[in-house]
Amino acid sequence: MRDLGRPGTSGKEPKTDSEQKRAAVGYLQEAWAEAKLDGVDGDCLAQAALFTAFAELVATYGEDAAATFAERLGARVRNGEFTLDRSRQ
Repeated sequence: MRDLGRPGTSGKEPKTDSEQKRAAVGYLQEAWAEAKLDGVDGDCLAQAALFTAFAELVATYGEDAAATFAERLGARVRNGEFTLDRSRQ
């Protein structure tokens, strides 16, 4: 596992928003995989990740903006934006 340490300490911090998002997903995937190896249930991980993500959104943008974002999630889920396996039956 990579040392997650403090952000920006490696001297190779991503510059663009897209690069930062790709790096963030990579870090989260590594942490997720390690937690699964330690026996943490995927549903528990998902709920903890959502709680943590929304707490960060509220802290950054406020409750109203985070709630507006959350209101749009249903349509995005139904639209398949979060479906990794596109072969549906």
